[in-house]
Amino acid sequence: MIRLTAFALAVLLSPFATASAMDIERVVSPGGIEAWLVEEPSIPVVVMEVAWKGGTATDPADKAGLANMVSGLLDEGAGDLASAEFQERLDDVAAKMSFSAESDYFTGSLTTLADRRDEAFDLFSLAVTAPRFDEEAVERIRAQIGTIVSRNRDSPDWIAANTWYKTALGDHPYALANEGTPESIPRITRADLQDFAARVFARDNMKIAVVGPISAAELGTLLDRTFGALPEAADIPSIPDVEIAPDGQVMVVVRDFPQSVVIFGLQGLARDDPDFIPAFVMNYVLGGGSFSSRLMEEVREKRGLAYSIGTYLHPLDHAAMLFGQVGTKNERVGETLAIVRKEMARMAEEGIGEEELADAKTFLTGSYPLRFTSNKSIANQLLGIQLEDLGIDYVERRNAMIEAVTQEDIARVAKRLLKPENMLVAIVGKPDLSPDSGLPEKDDMAPASPAHPGEMPN
Repeated sequence: MIRLTAFALAVLLSPFATASAMDIERVVSPGGIEAWLVEEPSIPVVVMEVAWKGGTATDPADKAGLANMVSGLLDEGAGDLASAEFQERLDDVAAKMSFSAESDYFTGSLTTLADRRDEAFDLFSLAVTAPRFDEEAVERIRAQIGTIVSRNRDSPDWIAANTWYKTALGDHPYALANEGTPESIPRITRADLQDFAARVFARDNMKIAVVGPISAAELGTLLDRTFGALPEAADIPSIPDVEIAPDGQVMVVVRDFPQSVVIFGLQGLARDDPDFIPAFVMNYVLGGGSFSSRLMEEVREKRGLAYSIGTYLHPLDHAAMLFGQVGTKNERVGETLAIVRKEMARMAEEGIGEEELADAKTFLTGSYPLRFTSNKSIANQLLGIQLEDLGIDYVERRNAMIEAVTQEDIARVAKRLLKPENMLVAIVGKPDLSPDSGLPEKDDMAPASPAHPGEMPN
């Protein structure tokens, strides 16, 4: 177990400790590769988090799941090392490596003991510069993904998210299936995998965060050693912007389940929108604050309609959503949705109270340091800040921006976003929608191609 260092303890004790205890350094290698570094000498573990622009949204429509398949294969052999040999080398140096594909980005992660960092970084370099995509590994990963896809089709959470995304976004790339479909997965060839790696893994679309006992000079040398062989420029397709259609549809996928899963959503805000921070605070009060939120109070505490209900902002590079999700008995779905719409309308009309705002600020500022309690969590935060282009001083500024939010700000953004008449709703189960509108005329509206519920934040 990694012990709490003086650094970690300082972070935990003060909501502004991250600003004073953490020195984020911008490092540029001799070869021009940039990374953000937090040099933390007290824990003998180096963590690197990397992201390349170009995720699942760049998959060809007929080969959905391509990026995801690549993510499962990069540590399955590279260079002169076949799959088993590559894994043995990782074990030998006690390193952990993983990759994942999200809508906008392809990410990689490396955790290694400081005294084995050179060997671990060399393996990471091999994985992204010389992946093998051997036939045996490709077919094994293809089968694993196929199993996941088949299982998803029986998951009410997945079906609901799938239905919502397809209805809200239509044929936009964000509505592609992250994991692929039964039709698309067999179409993906070794040449497709190689082409993805060649197009996406480049130096100009890369963000890097490193935390651990390593100096800026050491990291600069290591960056060139690890990534210097990558192409200078990526070749990824452009993704159009898209907004959620304000048509207020209710889609029902009828399944013989004792309770219904409900996903509801509206147009959200881009991360760089001036109203995003007020919207973030507003969402905490509405449904993001666990047991303290209005929806949790009205739906669970007062009426016992559901164990939990929550809302969250989900900004992507080319779309922005405000989501909510709840599971409730079929006979209580209509009542639950009526409460959701009522609370949205009330907040849009009345805003929030002074005490609600103060409580939200206390939690959101006080809990922020909990995101910086390990080398890995710090690296993840640094990478996210880079991807959102928030600035290297964001950690210092973040809590002050939340403290500056006023009731007037909340009222303005609530009127802008909370329009229950526009809310798209996807339901899986056999819901009674009274006192609203009853079941749609078409019983089963499940689309043929899934979206990506696995990406939806918790």
